[in-house]
Amino acid sequence: MPNIASAKKRTRQNEKRRLKNQAEKSAIRTQEKKLRALVAEKKLEEAQKAQVQLSSLVDKAAKRNLVHKNAASRKKARTAQLVKKASAPAAT
Repeated sequence: MPNIASAKKRTRQNEKRRLKNQAEKSAIRTQEKKLRALVAEKKLEEAQKAQVQLSSLVDKAAKRNLVHKNAASRKKARTAQLVKKASAPAAT
């Protein structure tokens, strides 16, 4: 445990940030699970909306260095591909 006041404050700040970051990462994972469930159920309109929301969450997380920008880009690309692939057979 820290003894110095500034170290105590730093510990409090770190804990708040950790919880906030944890919640944000959890929200991204939850949104991705919802998206994949919608694609599996063939609810493509809702899946596209969920994909836009997921992209927004991922972009914000990457902007704040919560996830690496390349990891964010990869997640967005893979989910976009998933939605596109699911909607392609319906179009033809």
